[in-house]
Amino acid sequence: MLEDQTARTDGTSTRIPAQPAADAPASLSWPAGYPDGYAVVDVETTGLARDDRIVSAAVYRLDARGEVEDHWYTPVNPQRDPGPTWIHGLTAEALADAPLFAEIADEFATRLEGRVLVAHNAIFDWSMIAREYARAKREAPVRQRLCTIALSKELALPLPNHKLESLAAHYGVVQQRAHHALDDARVLAEAFRPSLQLAARHQVRLPLLACQPLTEWSDAVVSRRTGGGASTGSGYRSYGGGYGTWRPARKRPACPYPNPGRYEPEGRLVQGMRVAISGDTSVDRELLEDRAIEAGLHIATSVSRLTSLLVTNDPDSPTSKVVKARTYGTPVVDEAAFTQLLQDVAPAPEN
Repeated sequence: MLEDQTARTDGTSTRIPAQPAADAPASLSWPAGYPDGYAVVDVETTGLARDDRIVSAAVYRLDARGEVEDHWYTPVNPQRDPGPTWIHGLTAEALADAPLFAEIADEFATRLEGRVLVAHNAIFDWSMIAREYARAKREAPVRQRLCTIALSKELALPLPNHKLESLAAHYGVVQQRAHHALDDARVLAEAFRPSLQLAARHQVRLPLLACQPLTEWSDAVVSRRTGGGASTGSGYRSYGGGYGTWRPARKRPACPYPNPGRYEPEGRLVQGMRVAISGDTSVDRELLEDRAIEAGLHIATSVSRLTSLLVTNDPDSPTSKVVKARTYGTPVVDEAAFTQLLQDVAPAPEN
């Protein structure tokens, strides 16, 4: 399930006419709360795991109404095997003289600064970018992101699936070189503009999510599958031709303690409590989950009436976990508070 998928609090999506939007007329009343500019991004990578690296990056800068201002592209030397060259086309020889990420970090930051990052399956692109900046001991100047998959759902576009090529075909945008970062970014920029203008015409709330810079991580958390993986340019990432999200699931041992119920605000966590985490965390998500499990908590992949606590740094976001937590009245705390609570988890009650 994509973290960037959104849902309305009433369980419905915004229903508006699904016809492609024409260029916005000058007389269109533009929503006052919309961002001032966007950075449409695509990155190609060596794979899916947390030790994987970016091999190329592209940015199209757009103004407030989605018009292209400029574009930028660079290959990146990943300092390791480039992974699935049959997908992104970048060989070790081609990348040997490419700049390291640390050498392009300033220029990349200039392209991102003050803008909303837009990508297709934005959680993947943002996570890879945040990790590269963390390795370079830097912080990406991004505070919000917008996933075009989530926007397409909010607009109820009649797409057969959520691949980039389907969104492009809906608006008549022609792909010239799929899986090349620059062309994928161009295609997305051209498809995003009419989506943005359609949203503005109907005063649709954009599905913006907060971006949390990564400050602590581990490069050896997720084991690699045979064949690697990379950006498909379609909003999904592939392992050997299959589709999935950027974050492979890990099998964990079952929690040995029964669920004692909901967390009581101002109280202590108790071993066995079911904890769900939504959105970005400054500590690598799996490191945070590992610490919770070591303390005797149960990490839940979704929110239900049995969930004891939701951890999120963006409690106003429209992600499905946050929406369900509001619906069920599940207690919510941010990452900093949760980290403090982990230091004093009460033992499970004796049977």
